[in-house]
Amino acid sequence: MIGINNLTVDFSAKPLFNNISFSINDNDRLALVGKNGAGKSTLLKIISGQQLPTSGTVALPNDITIGYLPQEMAIKDDTSLFEETKKAFQKRIELETQLQRLNEEISCREDHESEAFLKLISQADDLRNSLQVNFPENMEAEIEKTLLGLGFKTTDFTRPTSEFSGGWRMRIELAKILLQRPDLLLLDEPTNHLDINSIQWLEQFLINHQGAVVLVSHDRAFLDNVTRRTVEISCGQIYDYKVSYTPFVNLRKERIEQQLKAYENQQKLISETQDFIERFRYKATKAVQVQSRIKQLEKIVPIEIDAEDTSSVNFKFPPAERSGDFPVITENLEKSYGPHRVFSGVDFTLRRGEKIALVGSNGEGKSTFVKCVMSEIPYSGYLKIGHNIKIGYFAQNQAQLLDTSKTVFETVDEVATGDIRTRLKDLLAAFLFRGDDIDKKVAVLSGGEKTRLAMAKLLLEPVNFLILDEPTNHLDMRTKDVLKRALTDFNGTVVIVSHDRDFLNGLVDKVYEFAGGKVKEYIGGIYDYLNNQKGVNPTLSSANGTGQSPTSETVKNSEPSKSALSYQEKKELERRIRKAEKNVAELENRIEELEAEIAGLEDSMAKGVIDDDLLKNYSSLKKTLETKTDEWEEAQNHLDTLKAQ
Repeated sequence: MIGINNLTVDFSAKPLFNNISFSINDNDRLALVGKNGAGKSTLLKIISGQQLPTSGTVALPNDITIGYLPQEMAIKDDTSLFEETKKAFQKRIELETQLQRLNEEISCREDHESEAFLKLISQADDLRNSLQVNFPENMEAEIEKTLLGLGFKTTDFTRPTSEFSGGWRMRIELAKILLQRPDLLLLDEPTNHLDINSIQWLEQFLINHQGAVVLVSHDRAFLDNVTRRTVEISCGQIYDYKVSYTPFVNLRKERIEQQLKAYENQQKLISETQDFIERFRYKATKAVQVQSRIKQLEKIVPIEIDAEDTSSVNFKFPPAERSGDFPVITENLEKSYGPHRVFSGVDFTLRRGEKIALVGSNGEGKSTFVKCVMSEIPYSGYLKIGHNIKIGYFAQNQAQLLDTSKTVFETVDEVATGDIRTRLKDLLAAFLFRGDDIDKKVAVLSGGEKTRLAMAKLLLEPVNFLILDEPTNHLDMRTKDVLKRALTDFNGTVVIVSHDRDFLNGLVDKVYEFAGGKVKEYIGGIYDYLNNQKGVNPTLSSANGTGQSPTSETVKNSEPSKSALSYQEKKELERRIRKAEKNVAELENRIEELEAEIAGLEDSMAKGVIDDDLLKNYSSLKKTLETKTDEWEEAQNHLDTLKAQ
């Protein structure tokens, strides 16, 4: 058992922690939660020995092993992926070397009855037992299983670590920590650089891990699936709950309500006491009572309530101007970088008002597809952006595009219109900019702060099509909830690239998986997709980690249609609908062109510019328009029939 005893950390004028104490038990699965800046990462550093507290102690067993994954760390680039990961077994290699030396010495000695010889035998037995108990028998197989689970491919094993991006390097460090099987795992935002499949693999690993686990994460589903205890840091104090995250939220709400009542009663008592003191301060007959009240006031320990708990933030997008029926249509879309084909044969039809998710392992083409839609990179195949589409795009590097000379408030004020201008401070508060923060220059903000500001700015722009690439990476749970509610109520079209299952659940109604150079469509929500994947890949964890069925909303999404179509039949019907939708869209475009040409000729005739060629052309266009209108009606009826099946 690990004891945190009377821990205090002074931070500026106010303590970050104030005399906190709690324990971490063997096999605990503990979530460490609190708003950004509450001290979660600092506490992990103190427990791991990376940082010292102002006062207090951390009591650790002498032989305990700790694996600590910070949010950022320096990583060496001097070997291949497999060899770097193999460093996790450095202790085993050292023990094997010691054992080999002992065995060589034992084989050379002849004093088999001596005390020194028996001591050597005993030491060798201890080393063998330690190797057998603490390390896997097949080191290479364990390394391979862990790397594959975290999303690497076997072809990556011989690649130099210098070729991997920062996110993949963090996966390497995570793999090394997991392979060491420490007694205590301290993981600070471990899912930030993982895709959905890797997150589910990590969940199963942590659930089965023989040791204690302490997690800091903004991934609600991940915490619910792994943890059984929640410790919250708030106003320098801790609150310990023997439940996972979602039950904690409900219990916390009850606690806050009780604290608010106690706070209000205390404020009333303080006010009444101060009034009494001021009223009778100079009356000799009340001197004793006044002194008594002064002492009473001095003994009151103020009840602190986080300002965040007393505020309620809701945000709605500006109403979206109506767009065409099909914001994006692709056919046989393909993207390659030299000999490397990212994806090919992508047929994709996005309907107005749909909210969809793009999922898949990192590097499979989700962001590349988005860049094709945004015309940021060249591609081959057919891709059409619909009529009257106004795109709001949140890229992973969106923060770098902000004007660093402006303040936080100026950044959002320049794009805000209408009634929301009166609530800009509330919006910024939802994205964790409060008080003096709104007057800071963008240039001095951290990377995470810039990302949050870029998201807040996007929400104010009048668009009807949102494309969000990993929008939740630097948002806390409360801010994610604000964003999710706003997106749910948004009357435009939304495409989201995300690995956050809780954020996607109930928000999207269709999932597109990028894998193996292909894009596969799944009708239904994120847990419908994950349940389907579980059938394909049994090594993935269950959808909600509890063995329970998905939410009622998810079940509703996964119910069979009226005609009880099979999955393959549904796919074929979807393909026919896409083809019919494309036909309708092309006819609508042609009708718009014809109407524009006819209007131009009519303008000429109104000005007296009339000749035989103009009249013949006018007559021909009118007949063509009539024909195309009939074709459009037939095509629309065919589409309506398909959709009714």
